[in-house]
Amino acid sequence: MAVSKSRMPAIRWALLGLVLFVHVCNGFYLPGSYMHTYSQGESIFTKVNSLTSIETELPFSYYSLPYCKPKDGIKKMAENLGELLMGDEIESSAYRFRMNVNETVYLCTTHPLNEHEVKLLKQRTRDLYQVNMILDNLPAMRYAYQNGVKIQWTGFPVGYTPPNSKDDYIINHLKFRVLIHEYEGSGVQIIGTGEEGMGVISEADKKKASGYEIVGFEVYPCSVKYDPDTMSKNDMYKPISPVNCPSDIDRSQIIREQERVSFTYEVEFVKSDTRWPSRWDAYLKMEGARVHWFSILNSLMVIFFLAGIVFVIFLRTVRRDLTRYEELDKEAQAQMNEELSGWKLVVGDVFREPDHPKLLCVMVGDGVQITGMSVVTIIFAAFGFMSPASRGMLLTGMIILYLFLGIIAGYVAVRMWSTIKGTSEGWRSVSWFTACFFPGIVFVILTILNFILWGSNSTGAIPISLYFVLFSLWFCISVPLTLLGGFLGTRAEAIQFPVRTNQIPREIPARKYPSWLLVLGAGTLPFGTLFIELFFILSSIWLGRFYYVFGFLLIVLLLLVVVCAEVSVVLTYMHLCVEDWRWWWKAFFASGSVALYVFLYSINYLVFDLQSLSGPVSATLYLGYSLIMATAIMLSTGTIGFLMSFYFVHYLFSSVKID
Repeated sequence: MAVSKSRMPAIRWALLGLVLFVHVCNGFYLPGSYMHTYSQGESIFTKVNSLTSIETELPFSYYSLPYCKPKDGIKKMAENLGELLMGDEIESSAYRFRMNVNETVYLCTTHPLNEHEVKLLKQRTRDLYQVNMILDNLPAMRYAYQNGVKIQWTGFPVGYTPPNSKDDYIINHLKFRVLIHEYEGSGVQIIGTGEEGMGVISEADKKKASGYEIVGFEVYPCSVKYDPDTMSKNDMYKPISPVNCPSDIDRSQIIREQERVSFTYEVEFVKSDTRWPSRWDAYLKMEGARVHWFSILNSLMVIFFLAGIVFVIFLRTVRRDLTRYEELDKEAQAQMNEELSGWKLVVGDVFREPDHPKLLCVMVGDGVQITGMSVVTIIFAAFGFMSPASRGMLLTGMIILYLFLGIIAGYVAVRMWSTIKGTSEGWRSVSWFTACFFPGIVFVILTILNFILWGSNSTGAIPISLYFVLFSLWFCISVPLTLLGGFLGTRAEAIQFPVRTNQIPREIPARKYPSWLLVLGAGTLPFGTLFIELFFILSSIWLGRFYYVFGFLLIVLLLLVVVCAEVSVVLTYMHLCVEDWRWWWKAFFASGSVALYVFLYSINYLVFDLQSLSGPVSATLYLGYSLIMATAIMLSTGTIGFLMSFYFVHYLFSSVKID
């Protein structure tokens, strides 16, 4: 009771501090964007992102086509590192709404289209390019019906080509449907949770907070042929009579030279019961949700079952061998060493230095860095810190985490080097290679892809300035931290091997089948835990779908770690049992070989699921990014398997009595 009383003043002070903080603050949000309320008639301008297509995967600027420009000029919106790397180019647009005011408005009429503009419009139309609009941080959503099934898309097409026709028609009239929820501030109130974040509004902001919040943004596009001479007499934003979308092709706006295209739009505000925290639900609904659930659960059960059987058999076998070995006296052990075969015979060679030890240490260090980045990022995303409203936040967070985890990579690589070599001499070289190995691979692949994107004038190309930013971040943060980690690794005590290594290496018995076949085959089990989730991830990247089931991804990641560790340990034990003491690299690639199956699955996805992807440029981009992903997976899973096998071998031979 005395303890409780002593805590009471601290609790009171904490509550008082919270009240004072809420009173003086203007509000805060975590993470993403906080709720913005609009008053009646307040002007709201939409933003436009890059034009995208699932046919080419090459993003282009919105204003590369002859669209209407804002009165005060085009303004670049704030972009983070992740948005720039993903090819997003968010800019201001001419589309202006007035809160809760339904209207049909004239926008502009273009000059007569020249040959280049017509060619570009036709090409973008045939390549199924989508216009991506954003209102209050919500992407425009479009609903379409295919075979009686309602399908949702983000964005709307540049134009369309009727069946059995050589003519193309531009989308020049948009019907917007904005869903709004009336909000009235009432004292201190928590608003927004989950994806959209959390904010606090104080009593002082009550009046300012009252108004309408935008909870939905839908678009219905169509093509309408206007008389350009009549329409061009209107001023921008002048109200016009309501427009009915024509069903007759002859009344649609064709794309051809010397045509003048008039752009109009209408907006309808509809009150909705949807609240701010739930406004992203419509975007995050994944197709085939039931299949997704059952497939994941089925994979989890199968993998747990197989892993359990392997683990039980393995434990019984090792424990039996150790028990039999320890029960014998020294003479019997010596006789057993001469008569029996198995892992006990390689006791003098099991810790012999592997081939290319520096490369192994570097890859393990980079693998630890990538694994740490992935685990922390997915945990943050699973707990709602990576909001879809914050575009590019996921990629930005991954890059920052990777940079700062360089200290762990350097520490692990140098400590492993000291353990293998018995001395820390050469640690600077190991640290530098660790800092440069994976980033160097990524840099080379991205540079090649960037030249391709530059040649296509795509916004997906990384600007030269961003190259310098990335290089500066790497050189000023990652490299020093990796070197610092390496220095700390030299100060840490090297792991002592429990047995001595013979001067003359033991001859490895000939085998009927090469051992690398077993190593490659071992990757199928980790791949079994990953491939279903991999399908959804690839769909989100290349088909423009939202991926936000990070809870499932976290479970799959943890399961993948367990399976990689078990597979690598079992394979290492099997090699030792046949007197093959060269287990170091085999332990790494036993679990790391899953990357091969991931890359092959990516090719399979390209051939069978991305059939609309056209041209060698698009295929090269896809394969380049897939190669980066596969390399990262190889380093991560290989490191997990190697470290587990290393500690297993160390434990196994430290349990054996050796003179």
